[in-house]
Amino acid sequence: MKFLIAGLGNIGPEYMLTRHNAGFMVVDRLAAQHGFSFSTNRLAYTAEWRHKGKIIHLIKPTTYMNLSGRAVSSYLKQFSIPTENLLVITDDKDLPFGKLRLKPKGSAGGHNGLRSIDEVLGTQEYARLRFGIGNDFSKGRQVDFVLGTFPPEELAELPDHLDRAGEAVLSFCTSGLQHTMNFFNQK
Repeated sequence: MKFLIAGLGNIGPEYMLTRHNAGFMVVDRLAAQHGFSFSTNRLAYTAEWRHKGKIIHLIKPTTYMNLSGRAVSSYLKQFSIPTENLLVITDDKDLPFGKLRLKPKGSAGGHNGLRSIDEVLGTQEYARLRFGIGNDFSKGRQVDFVLGTFPPEELAELPDHLDRAGEAVLSFCTSGLQHTMNFFNQK
């Protein structure tokens, strides 16, 4: 059984530790913990990992956030992976910092990466793991907040939250969506 895990973010050193790159951070953390690395390919950095009999394809789109759908669609087709085995990891300003929310489908909720995926796939019927980044910004400062870096106190806690998100990814691939939602959405 094959899965596609798409961690969303923006490429370039200026975006590396920004809140909007939470999806990249989750898959990068998985790679570091389990000893695999990403290669540069068409539309994305890619990695393949075998875990408990599953083939897990991870991508970090290099299309920038607003065109993430191009990369996701391309790799779903290339690896013949059904959308029910797709998990998109993204930041969410409507969740407190570090809180995870796994959903089987849903709207883009104002997130340009999800909007792009919805448009290219022609559906909102795919799982998404939302990583809370909080919303401590004043009116009109959302872009600065999302593209800003985590403050030191959150940076200190970030590895634990990324680890938990990585555990949710593995659970999605090995135990299924419903079990993973029941366990990780409660914490």
